[in-house]
Amino acid sequence: MKCRMPTGMRLAVYDGAVTRSDQPLTPGSDRQLDVPVLRILDERPDECACQTLSPAQRVAGLVMLVLIIAAAIWRPLGVLIVLNGALIVFYVVNSVYKFYLVYLSLERPVEIDVSEAEMAAIDESTLPTYTLLIPLYHEARVLPGLVAGLMQMDYPTDKLDVQLLLEEDDTETVAAAQAMDLPEHIRPVVVPDSEPKTKPKACNYGLHICDADLLVIYDAEDRPEHDQLKKAAIAFDKVGDRVACLQAKLNYYNQRQNLLTRWFTAEYSAWFDLFLPGLTASGAPIPLGGTSNHFRVAALKESGGWDPFNVTEDCDLGIRMHKDGWRTAMLASTTWEEANGRLFSWIRQRSRWVKGYLQTWLVHMRHPVKLWRELGPAAFFSLQMTIGGSLLCFLFNPIYWLMTIVWLLTHSPIISALFPPVIYLLGSFCLIGANFVFIYMSVAACMQRGYYDIVKYALLTPIYWLMMSIGAYKAFGQIIVAPHYWEKTSHGFAEPDDSGGEAT
Repeated sequence: MKCRMPTGMRLAVYDGAVTRSDQPLTPGSDRQLDVPVLRILDERPDECACQTLSPAQRVAGLVMLVLIIAAAIWRPLGVLIVLNGALIVFYVVNSVYKFYLVYLSLERPVEIDVSEAEMAAIDESTLPTYTLLIPLYHEARVLPGLVAGLMQMDYPTDKLDVQLLLEEDDTETVAAAQAMDLPEHIRPVVVPDSEPKTKPKACNYGLHICDADLLVIYDAEDRPEHDQLKKAAIAFDKVGDRVACLQAKLNYYNQRQNLLTRWFTAEYSAWFDLFLPGLTASGAPIPLGGTSNHFRVAALKESGGWDPFNVTEDCDLGIRMHKDGWRTAMLASTTWEEANGRLFSWIRQRSRWVKGYLQTWLVHMRHPVKLWRELGPAAFFSLQMTIGGSLLCFLFNPIYWLMTIVWLLTHSPIISALFPPVIYLLGSFCLIGANFVFIYMSVAACMQRGYYDIVKYALLTPIYWLMMSIGAYKAFGQIIVAPHYWEKTSHGFAEPDDSGGEAT
């Protein structure tokens, strides 16, 4: 597979010295070998999102489309019934599987917990060295609060290397960081201006100059529990050597800012407190969250770091590390983030997440048979449900809701014809049973977190699902015209008196 970089400034590293070139880079070129931020493109091009669709996928998609159109011309009603039946069966299987994951998370707790006694017994001189990567782009306004929070982290400063990853063209944030009186263990690292301009590209640069034992990523607005680094260090000693990543839980400190942040909180509570622990218990690949991923540096470098062309690089990395034989565990520690409480900003953020999920699914499904062999049947099925299944739900949910409304208002015979008895029964289960289960999961997650006042808002999550589909449709369009465009989420807009007292 060939992929040419966009024209413009390029980044290269020769013996640690940074240089630039305007010449395009292609996989396998001599210059490409010297570019650490683009390792995936050069070493594993079939697993890089630089090219959205492989030639084989383009041909397969075109052939499938032609066959469907031809069949629809020949037997339109029959084809629609078959497609509708297949989607309904998928909805049933997807719903049952996700309910199974929640059941596993409750019945088979797998989170790595660290007791107070273990914390008290720590000999700080034996702790591993730790690098904190904090990508920043146009974040000058939150920089003072970020540094103040970092100063509260409970870890020996002589074993810490905090890298504030700053883009060269972000002169405002660079100037703000350079003007601050930073302690020795916190340093601004200016990432040379290059394409693609994404968070994973910056993280790869930080990884390249990292020589610590462990590494974690935090976002600009993150407020991790002050002892999270120590807990992660102890947890790595408690798990097997093949556990390369510990995913801390994420939640929000501005949960009650408005209706949107309440829905966002219910979603994150269900995802990080129920679904991801269930995936861990089942041994399935873990689509990592975008922050608070604690890594063994050697394993991370072995897997090639992040794909700089994937806009949800965390999800992709979790799948790739699983394919490489590494495993992820859940850490019983929480990082508090700022929930995006502005509608249009939230839609942009959601569309980037969905676009990245689509990139990840397309990349890893370039060779389905090979993927089946690498993951095994159970993990392959899980990937289809958690990544591919989410994409299908986002795409078809509004269509089925619209069909339901139209049928209730008109009793349209056309819609009725699409639902013969068996499909009708399965569809009724999805409409009533599955939707009830997913609403119940949001409620249960809020109850488990102690967010009792948010429970009533979780009952209205179908409205939130519609908003997610709006963001998804935007992502499906953008994957064609701007697949690598990173839609930046601005931070620092949370109401200052609405932290809930949770964060440190």
